[in-house]
Amino acid sequence: MPLLDSINAQLAGHQRLLVAYSGGLDSTVLLHLLVQLANTSPGWQLRAIHIHHGLSPNADRWSQHCQQQCDRWQLPLIIEQVTVDAREKGVEAAARAARYAAFRRHLQPGEALLSAQHLDDQCETLLLALKRGSGPAGLAAMPAQLWLGENPLLRPLLAQSRQQLEQWAEQHQLSWIEDESNQDTRYDRNFLRQQVLPLLNQRWPHFAAATARSAALCGEQEQLLDELLAESLATLIQPDGSLHIEPLQSLSEPRRCALLRRWIAGQGGLMPSRDALQRIWREVINSREDAAPRIQLGDHEIRRYRQAIYWLPMRPSLRDTVVVWQRPWQPLQLPHQLGTVAVDPQGIALRQPLADEAVTIRFYARGEVHIVGRAGGRAIKKLWQEFAIPVWQREQTPLLFYGEQLIAALGVFVTRAGSAEHQPDWRVSWQQYNNREQ
Repeated sequence: MPLLDSINAQLAGHQRLLVAYSGGLDSTVLLHLLVQLANTSPGWQLRAIHIHHGLSPNADRWSQHCQQQCDRWQLPLIIEQVTVDAREKGVEAAARAARYAAFRRHLQPGEALLSAQHLDDQCETLLLALKRGSGPAGLAAMPAQLWLGENPLLRPLLAQSRQQLEQWAEQHQLSWIEDESNQDTRYDRNFLRQQVLPLLNQRWPHFAAATARSAALCGEQEQLLDELLAESLATLIQPDGSLHIEPLQSLSEPRRCALLRRWIAGQGGLMPSRDALQRIWREVINSREDAAPRIQLGDHEIRRYRQAIYWLPMRPSLRDTVVVWQRPWQPLQLPHQLGTVAVDPQGIALRQPLADEAVTIRFYARGEVHIVGRAGGRAIKKLWQEFAIPVWQREQTPLLFYGEQLIAALGVFVTRAGSAEHQPDWRVSWQQYNNREQ
């Protein structure tokens, strides 16, 4: 099938397209193909986005090249400059994370993101997965379509070789940039591309196509497992997204690991290694009932509370944080996207603060607390347990203080010191953001 017809067939049903445009050969060919199709396809809305990573001294020149090319094709271009923090993940992984975060910021509802990975990239991805000891999910390499939240990510060149793209570029006299880092064999993918794959292709000319078939077969097996395990997984996932763990005890290790992988994938996490899954099983799921176990996976962590495990964003401790709330009591923004505290007629009734009482929000308290409706006091740790507040939520629940007196844990309890009985009340609410991750 001619290249244009192949791309057009793969994009059936998609008319709003955002193209990841680096300015290199692959994305230049993809963008050129799409410009040709858009010129003959009424209703298409085509945009491009270029990510300026700032990692090369030539990065400004590459952005200029992309802008000039898009101007020539009369195509809207977004140039997004990102900061790459390589301290934890390494340069390649950090750059990819920054790039995809930028894509998510700019994707519009109903728009598909297109990227230009091709057959040779697929081969490299499978070999890297073999090097890591990946299972079928990793060996499935890159799917032709997946989802970034509500937006599809499409790879319409995945069946085309780099040689085919070079031929198209030469035929249409396209110009592109060459990233000098592509020659640096310290990076694993460049090592494969420069030193390993030429030997394999010399011996077996159809090696890349064969590995792509293997990746497709692994993908089919994973899809079949998804379908077979979907019902079992649905029975384990609780309304808040946590995973009920007691039924896992009676399952075989392969089935248990498969369910854990799919739960993590459903939370948006990267596929964990076999060692990570075993640690989740030993150190989190089978920990003591009174422990507070946790395992970090990327920028999230898995924690257990009672008979469930939770997928949670990593957050800094707020134990020593004090937020002052001053008169005239405008809505108070809480740190780390925890929402706002506001005077609200629908909020909980409290006594009004006295003129000389400083009002603050804190996130940690200790000692014995006397709450409204109770004769005696109780340690605050026991109250958290009684109200079934998980350990991590305790430092995310705003505590209202007048001076050094705890008045209320908003949304949980009111202390006797905050009781509005026999005096005018003051109503306060904690308004959490809808997208807050617990």
